[in-house]
Amino acid sequence: ESFLGDEAVPQDGEMPENEAKEAPPGELTLLKEEEEEYSGSEDAPEEEGSVESSLALDAEDEEFQCPKEEDTVKLEDSPGCKNCRRFLLVRRARRFDSAQFICRRCYRGNLISVHNIYFNRRLQCSVSRLNQGQVWIGGRVVGWGPWKRFCWVDGSRWDFGYWAAGQPRARGGKCVALCTRGGHWRRTHCRRQLPFICS
Repeated sequence: ESFLGDEAVPQDGEMPENEAKEAPPGELTLLKEEEEEYSGSEDAPEEEGSVESSLALDAEDEEFQCPKEEDTVKLEDSPGCKNCRRFLLVRRARRFDSAQFICRRCYRGNLISVHNIYFNRRLQCSVSRLNQGQVWIGGRVVGWGPWKRFCWVDGSRWDFGYWAAGQPRARGGKCVALCTRGGHWRRTHCRRQLPFICS
């Protein structure tokens, strides 16, 4: 099993060279039957919409409150390091778009992006005692049909993946969650409510 995960998935800004019917291994192209099945589902672009458009509605909510301190756990990349990245685990479960909104509005960050196995293991160890099977990280599927690709909501390059067996599959959600046991990733429906990690 490769720690680099799915190397055939196009990176941010890349487009497939042609519209071949047979995708390279790991490509996120749906079969025609799957595309028809997904019309009207959560993963249809017109229904799920962009994170930003759905967040605009949340931003106007006058009763919005940031998570209480007792609902969060501060995590450090390297304990004692003053200039290292710091992270926050929010234990109160939210949908992906709400989690990203909270990361931005309350902590001036984003859902976490993961770029190597060392950091993935540190995150997994930090969340392993949660009474939840998964937590949101900042990975997301964007595009449609042959232009589907993964990206990080913070805009950083998609250069690493640690997928669970059988993942990423065409029939999964458009958002990425880290499993609290084992640290592998799964495509999960964005409307599912999970704890999340902000950077």
